[in-house]
Amino acid sequence: MADAAAVTVAVIGAGWAGCSAAVELARAGCKVSLFEAARTLGGRARAVEVQGRQLDNGQHILLGAYKESLRLMRVVGIDTGAAMLRLPLQMRYPKGSGGMDFAAPRLPAPLHLAIALLRAGGLDFADKMALARFSSTARWMDWRLHTDCSVSELLERYDQTERLIELMWRPLCLAALNTAPERASAQVFLAVLRDSLGAARSSSDMLLPRLDLSALFPVAAAAFVESRGGSVRAGAKVASLAANKGGWLLGDGEPFDAVVIATPPPAAALLLEQAGALEVAAALGHFEYEPITTCYLQYPAATRLELPFYALRDNAASGHWGQFVFDRGQLDPAQAGMFSVVISASGAASELGREALAQAVAEQLAAVLKRPELARPDWVQVISEKRATFACTPGLARPANATGLARLALAGDYTASDYPATIESAVRSGVAAARLLTSKSK
Repeated sequence: MADAAAVTVAVIGAGWAGCSAAVELARAGCKVSLFEAARTLGGRARAVEVQGRQLDNGQHILLGAYKESLRLMRVVGIDTGAAMLRLPLQMRYPKGSGGMDFAAPRLPAPLHLAIALLRAGGLDFADKMALARFSSTARWMDWRLHTDCSVSELLERYDQTERLIELMWRPLCLAALNTAPERASAQVFLAVLRDSLGAARSSSDMLLPRLDLSALFPVAAAAFVESRGGSVRAGAKVASLAANKGGWLLGDGEPFDAVVIATPPPAAALLLEQAGALEVAAALGHFEYEPITTCYLQYPAATRLELPFYALRDNAASGHWGQFVFDRGQLDPAQAGMFSVVISASGAASELGREALAQAVAEQLAAVLKRPELARPDWVQVISEKRATFACTPGLARPANATGLARLALAGDYTASDYPATIESAVRSGVAAARLLTSKSK
């Protein structure tokens, strides 16, 4: 589209991908209308209000490698230094829980990882040598595989020890890909490691949001779009899409020059079918999905952890489901005494039911932290996002941002990328869709 200033663009879906597309389009001078079926912006990474408490629908960790996310946050006025707690790369388990203590110092790469490995507690010599061997081999391979395989196959191929797999690789795989190592893509896992462990020290930093997820970007993105003459329409579901004289008609017939579809795959497929992009629509039906569950537990305000977060050893046979626990009070004083416990790929855990799962998580915290009072929280809330991410399996085909139809682009964390379904992949996809529509060739 040669003259962006004269272009009207509808962005359907105000998750992180849609908001990113809307911001980039507004920056390019387009008049943007951002549509969201829900009342709250943010999609699957948003704030929810529960019994007067403002929570996130899932606890998130961002990485310093999330360059596009951080860039767009700054564009819309978010002070990223104040909005997130930045910690060096770490995998630290509660003392006496049988885990390990791995924390990178603030030194240049790769020295920070070498020192962290040298100092790591809870790992023996064989574990440390296996980790060093894996890291050096992955660098030598440029973090690429000729043929994709499962993460478990990759770890076996490079002789990773059982303990290292349990305490480092499996938790990282679940946290990053939300897919069990036995069926997760090794190539995608390597891409995440490349941009964190294999990059500058700051890229491996872990960023814990102090703001709720809607305030962290989507709300500010919406304000940015409105400040550039656009509009944001929450609670407005777009049910139909039809071609119209080189452009598109939405819903009851509102015309737009171009459209970005930034909804989850099922809703996107319906709109793409109506638009005539049948092959792309069919491709969206091939995804499988994985849930993520976050259990919030409220204790007296003085209740704190020694660290902002810990890794936890999950073991279904022992009734230990939690994989990470966060002290929300160290991120936001208004949430003093609140802990959030994350369970990735939580299908089996969800079968317990919310009440039983919350009690199991509370008892797990009491046991591993050796604090019996944690078994009796004042209040609990379990939030499960049933389709939190697609199952990131080996060789998974993911659609491009281009739909094959003029002035119609697709955005979402499920589009073609070497990243799994993360905030960063959603943002990158939104930016790519916007640039596709504003490029001179369109």
